[in-house]
Amino acid sequence: MNDSAEAVGRAPVCVAALYQFTRFADHAALREPLLRLCEEQGIKGTLLLAAEGINGTIAGPHDGIARVLDHVRALPGCEGVDVKLSGAQDMPFHRMKVRLKREIVTMGQPDIDPLAIVGTYVEPQDWNALIADPDTIVIDTRNDYEVAVGTFQGAIDPQTATFRDFPEWFRAEREKLMAATGAGGKPPKVAMFCTGGIRCEKSTAFLKQEGVEDVFHLKGGILKYLETVPEAESLWQGECFVFDQRVTIGHGLVQGSHALCHACRRPVNAADQASPLFEEGVSCPACHHERSDEQRASYRERHRQEALAAERGELHVGAMRQDPRADATRAGESETERDAG
Repeated sequence: MNDSAEAVGRAPVCVAALYQFTRFADHAALREPLLRLCEEQGIKGTLLLAAEGINGTIAGPHDGIARVLDHVRALPGCEGVDVKLSGAQDMPFHRMKVRLKREIVTMGQPDIDPLAIVGTYVEPQDWNALIADPDTIVIDTRNDYEVAVGTFQGAIDPQTATFRDFPEWFRAEREKLMAATGAGGKPPKVAMFCTGGIRCEKSTAFLKQEGVEDVFHLKGGILKYLETVPEAESLWQGECFVFDQRVTIGHGLVQGSHALCHACRRPVNAADQASPLFEEGVSCPACHHERSDEQRASYRERHRQEALAAERGELHVGAMRQDPRADATRAGESETERDAG
């Protein structure tokens, strides 16, 4: 057992990020049995079901997570579901949701089918050699606020607000990106990565459909890389944003140092937490100018009510409220985005 596996085993809460592209004949019929099992096992989090598969991140007792994963593996085409396990000291979710979606990761390209065409998978232990190759360009497929927390050395940041923006960005930048020539005058290889791997299933399929030949992606995403590659050998810089109350994680999948702004759902580092524009539950330097005084007053009261509820050992209804930005990001990935990609 490696250090990460031991850490997961010791943690009181098991967190499972998972996804599988498959073809469900009736994904809506899968919702109620899955939700009922999760609730019976004390599991919380979000799972997305679509005709193209399943994606999400859930957390709960180790035995309960195992039972839910057994159920998922029994679904059509899901016997090999991609799962990344990590640990948490506290439950990182407020409730359990199983949602029906058009896509399990929202790219907005209806003709993309990762089951038909996809890039070449690269194991975490082989990733360093690929991205260190001067004939390779490396693209971070995640959103701008995720990249700001951490990324791979030398990676290109598309500065996209949502994954849906990625195709437009690539088409606009393609000529410049592919102008660099590799050995023998060939176009460069393209290596892409995301949190748990799911976004790259679609982004590599998209590039292949656009006619790019040498396309690679990190198998298991950043989560698998941070779990398996020793920190001393790592080319990862910073922390990795995750879509739950842990906010960020680092090497060995240990919880990181960032807080979460509950007004805009962006990660907040230590320097920004010291800013006069940061007020817990109300605002951070990134969103202070985006909110009115009335909105901040409302957030302040909500935060006060949540604190009072916590003192009583209760969950305030405000803590379960999803703001529009949270829904927009979480619905696209787990990698739920949520990159459970």
